[in-house]
Amino acid sequence: LILEKIEEGKNIALVTDAGTPGISDPGSMLISTIREKYPELKIVSVPGPSALTSALSIAGVPTNEFIFLGFMPHKKGRETLFKEIAESERTIVFYESTHRIMKTLESLLKINKKITIVREITKIYEEVLQGSAETILKILTEIPEKQKGEFVVIVSNG
Repeated sequence: LILEKIEEGKNIALVTDAGTPGISDPGSMLISTIREKYPELKIVSVPGPSALTSALSIAGVPTNEFIFLGFMPHKKGRETLFKEIAESERTIVFYESTHRIMKTLESLLKINKKITIVREITKIYEEVLQGSAETILKILTEIPEKQKGEFVVIVSNG
């Protein structure tokens, strides 16, 4: 029914009677389906208490178990942490700065997982990029303006 309404050009709102839609509930499967079927469709979050939950709620990735890492370390332990991310079965979320997003994506090239970048969430230039690290790195290289802003990086299986 929801996909039919989207086909009709209707605006859709996903709300729940408790909690944030898409966080530890089946809403993430709906969002994932919509992202796959309509990749150009803009999905936004109603601003919440943090960029973490807002980004997860619109990513369409598994949210039943996730780990939040804050900001990635600058040097010490950085590569070890990327190795742990590669081995994790859980969704991993962290923040990244405009100055290090390209370096982070280069490190993620070695990891065969779905990458979601949520840029400037709840702001005028909010954007979600999803795919392999290689695909996202290519987009940010070709359009340098997309390297600007605040980033939530989500690494997930499938």
